[in-house]
Amino acid sequence: MTMEWNPVYIHDINCVTPLGNDLETTWDQLLLGNTGIAKQKMDPLGEIFVAKVHQAVLPDLSIAYTLLERMFLCAGMPVVKNHAPGPRTALVLSTTKGNVDYLKQGDFQQAGLATLATKIAHYLGFQTKPVVVSHACVSGSLAVSVAKRLLQMDLYDDAIILAGDLVNSFVVSGFNAFQAMSALPCRPFDTARSGVSLGEAAACIYMSRDKGPFRILGEGGINDANHISGPSRTGEGLYRSVIAAVSEAQVDLQSIDYLCAHGTATQYNDEMEAIAFDRLGLSQVPVNSLKGYFGHTLGASSLLELVIAMRSMQESIILSSKGFEKLGVSRALNVVDRQVNIEINRLLKTSSGFGGSNVAILIEKVC
Repeated sequence: MTMEWNPVYIHDINCVTPLGNDLETTWDQLLLGNTGIAKQKMDPLGEIFVAKVHQAVLPDLSIAYTLLERMFLCAGMPVVKNHAPGPRTALVLSTTKGNVDYLKQGDFQQAGLATLATKIAHYLGFQTKPVVVSHACVSGSLAVSVAKRLLQMDLYDDAIILAGDLVNSFVVSGFNAFQAMSALPCRPFDTARSGVSLGEAAACIYMSRDKGPFRILGEGGINDANHISGPSRTGEGLYRSVIAAVSEAQVDLQSIDYLCAHGTATQYNDEMEAIAFDRLGLSQVPVNSLKGYFGHTLGASSLLELVIAMRSMQESIILSSKGFEKLGVSRALNVVDRQVNIEINRLLKTSSGFGGSNVAILIEKVC
């Protein structure tokens, strides 16, 4: 027997990206086809293509706040202004690395994710203890799933989800060790793709059980435990995640209007996604990857991309999958190679990460 849960809605969204200090500025740049990926000096590799947030555009809160903390606050403050935290408002914070640079100073306390979340919660006026989600590159979308379930269990009245990560020498060294980085701006799903471009960003959404402009129809997260860094070659975890989301939503897969993929531009990830989408019968659904605009923003990526995809729903516009020219995966995909105007009522956002983690979220636009 399937348990009936109260629906959960998304009301407010915002982001801080290399393209802008808020969602409006970022969206305007996306419509122009601009990318935040540019060649910049990053130790220990020298000049590489990355997407960096410019510190100058962030609010000068205090020297006591790190760049990542300022990004979190800049993304979250407009949302908190519209939806002030109450005694039963949850803060769910998503990040993979947090303030990892504190480790250089030997300050293990400040490097802790709980310390970061507490600092953000205190500044934004939360009365509840923050919840931290750190699960590789699905962290942002998994945070949405966690918040949704907490609301459905009536543990909180509403929730604000924040996700963010930086590009630093620790991240660059790690991805370089995997030989996963592209020498040029990334090209998801393209035959000439050769790896990721790294990026940094922060994103924020507000959720509650009150009716809002977006309804979370269903979500699912399956770990296929294939490999510490390599995805399942059959797309099993992603396939099952989508099936779980659609099963909860009780809708037909063919009712999906737009598929916002993970699309890292690595050989194995893009191939795995294409196989999973083919198994699901989604090969003809318009699909894009947003990583050609922002790079791979790690723990922020899936929440940031969900925010942009929901804005696409509002504007009835699917952005081109930047960098894509010729299909380079073994299964058919309807990759959007130029901006299109189309009514989007149902969106499927997928994400995948290290350790075989996968999350799928199905969103419906509420008329």
